[in-house]
Amino acid sequence: MKIAFSGLLLTCLTTIALADENPVGFQSSTLADSHNDRPLEMVVWYPSATTAATQLIGDDVVFVGASAVRNAPPAAGKHPLLVLSHGYRGNWNNQTWLASALAHRGYIVAAINHPGTTTLDRNPQAAAQLWQRPVDMRRVIDRVTTQPEKFGVVANGRIAVVGHSLGGLTALEIAGARFDPDRFANECKAHPQLSGCTVYATINPANSSKSKAALAADWRDKRVAAVVTLDLGLSRGLTDESLAALPVPALVIAAGAPSHELPAALESANLAKRLPAASSRYVEISDASHFSFLSVCKPGAKVLLEEDVPGDGIICEDGDSTRPREAIQQQVTALIAEFLQSSLYKEGSL
Repeated sequence: MKIAFSGLLLTCLTTIALADENPVGFQSSTLADSHNDRPLEMVVWYPSATTAATQLIGDDVVFVGASAVRNAPPAAGKHPLLVLSHGYRGNWNNQTWLASALAHRGYIVAAINHPGTTTLDRNPQAAAQLWQRPVDMRRVIDRVTTQPEKFGVVANGRIAVVGHSLGGLTALEIAGARFDPDRFANECKAHPQLSGCTVYATINPANSSKSKAALAADWRDKRVAAVVTLDLGLSRGLTDESLAALPVPALVIAAGAPSHELPAALESANLAKRLPAASSRYVEISDASHFSFLSVCKPGAKVLLEEDVPGDGIICEDGDSTRPREAIQQQVTALIAEFLQSSLYKEGSL
């Protein structure tokens, strides 16, 4: 099912307004790993009944943060869990806007930094182990579901994953999709301009038989009940068979702004065509760019980014529209909330 949005074709933006009088909790920690030496930085946003003062989380010279109460006690009751996966060279702060919004709606939302492919960790050995990314997400699910006293009780059968860019591939893998390195190599011969091909060659140059076998393995976690992708990359390496048989509902959101390296037609739209029509939905937002899914930039941030690394100012650019990034993200939040409610709460609502 495809829905193309242009401008403000949305009826439920008013439901996105978040009230400061109902703050959410926030905690950060490091998940140790005694087996693979892969510690994970994890943050969790969650519903709380606290009346303590909030502070800005993820607010810096470039990005606007969101308000929360650090280490607040969790709210009573059971809550759905959402796990976020960032893109290549991204970090957990990229989707703070979404985590905060959904925590206000009653979700426990966890995000991590994937070693090797995050902003401050470019370790090539860790980056090459792309198959570890869905494992990272599984470790987060394990941790959050076994610590209800810290984050709240996770409702049975109500766990979803969301991924941006490379994180979209990660989310699909943990939901049951399978990646074929040989298929992807052939696709990159046909479409060498795709950014996913460049990223893959950069972080996995050897592409050994061992790594190919690991990448092609089944990384599904049966606890995941729904998946959302945000302008994902590397999707052309996913097999037709695994996508046609994807066992959970999927929402595919694409940036519709023209892009040579990540065109919607060759990535998100192509993916959507290979998913089960009855349980998947495709939305293309015409004025969104690939970076519209990152946090809102502060005034002057683009200049600062350009001064630091020429070309990085694109991070603050959206599509050719007068609509601000805040409005695009309100639309995205509404789409995700509606999809998750229908997917996780088939017989009820939050």
